[in-house]
Amino acid sequence: MNTESRRNEALLTITLFAAFADGDKHESEREEIRRIAASLSDQGGPDLRALYQDVLLKKTSLEDAAAQLQDGGEKHLAYELAVGVCDADGRTTQAERAFLDRLKTLLALPGSEAGEIEHEAEQVVAMAEAAAPATTAAPAAAHAAAAPDESALDQRILRYSILNGALEVLPQSWASMAIIPLQIRLVYSIGQDYGVALDRGHIKEFLATLGVGMTSQYVEQMGRKLIGGLLGKMAGRGVGRLGRTATGAAFSFATTYALGHVARRYYAGGRQMSTQLLKQTFDEQFGSAKQLQARYAPQISERAQTLDMGEVLALTRGSGQP
Repeated sequence: MNTESRRNEALLTITLFAAFADGDKHESEREEIRRIAASLSDQGGPDLRALYQDVLLKKTSLEDAAAQLQDGGEKHLAYELAVGVCDADGRTTQAERAFLDRLKTLLALPGSEAGEIEHEAEQVVAMAEAAAPATTAAPAAAHAAAAPDESALDQRILRYSILNGALEVLPQSWASMAIIPLQIRLVYSIGQDYGVALDRGHIKEFLATLGVGMTSQYVEQMGRKLIGGLLGKMAGRGVGRLGRTATGAAFSFATTYALGHVARRYYAGGRQMSTQLLKQTFDEQFGSAKQLQARYAPQISERAQTLDMGEVLALTRGSGQP
């Protein structure tokens, strides 16, 4: 195994440890992470299926993985990935906090450097909080509302899909963390179009029903970046290159596009779709969107050239258009 493969394996192992740090993952999310591990392994990366089993069965340790990382940039990136995974669902539990403190010690990461990483992650968590209210002021039920402009809604879903595709090809980890808040914002706005009052809890449950878990989605995004070579040795410090747009952006573009159109059908129909039909519809839309993404690759690449955290934070608050 060459040095890069060994580093990627250690980083992905730490990412998996972070995903299971709170010990409270539902079986559905464990299964989704297992599926992601199999998918990434088939794309030429480290054998994540084996790593997944080793982490769950405790055949490997966090100490072993951390010891494989000697360079300061690699250690920075490892901690950045772990913080991102622990914060992916918008909260950090006590168990996750203890895990991060342990990892920080194992990596011998300076407190100021770790604090900078955590501060950046807190800004992204604020994006999720701004994307939709914590609770609904009124019962989450449909009420009389003017029919939405279908053409405008089509364009909004496409713009969010292009934006999230652009975020996926950026090397900074905050870019991947911002994708879920923007998906929450999209679903929230679609609900409003159809006169449905939504809150963050409802939207997160909706995403989970479709198999778009917060933690698992972030793990998949970062796994793709590592395997694609997008996260270089110093990527954790904001230095890197744009990914290969034709392949790197397909996942987040397709996920957002499918999510938007399923939400549209669900809320337009008075939320009458069964869980099975929701998943089936999402899978169909996701497959179509992966093919559609190639058409919009130039727009995704262009959008990625100008994105910064300030703009993305404003968009999650509903300021401006994606």
